[in-house]
Amino acid sequence: MRFDNFSFGSIRIDGSRYEHDVIVDRGEIRRRKKKPSKRFREQFGHTPLLIEEDIPWKCRQLVIGSGAYGRLLVMQEVQREAECHKVKLLILPTIEAIEVLKQQSKDTNAVLHVTC
Repeated sequence: MRFDNFSFGSIRIDGSRYEHDVIVDRGEIRRRKKKPSKRFREQFGHTPLLIEEDIPWKCRQLVIGSGAYGRLLVMQEVQREAECHKVKLLILPTIEAIEVLKQQSKDTNAVLHVTC
């Protein structure tokens, strides 16, 4: 998987540009569906990552790109669920998360927030 450009609000993966949060699940890319977390938008100023979302747990390592400025909140339940699945969880600003994915993409899935 090739990660090219990342800037606030946009990411390019394998030549395709995405202007929304993405999930990388065993080499497949899909849009992050934020519907479960929209109820928290007013409280946090954006949609935090919740356990009710479709998180790609089938991996050894899950990298969460927390946005350009690292502001995506990852709820405690997600962190506890990672422990239950025996998945190493890395929460990094998205630019740093991409660097990890470039070097350690095997058995690694990701949730990449492309703003804030």
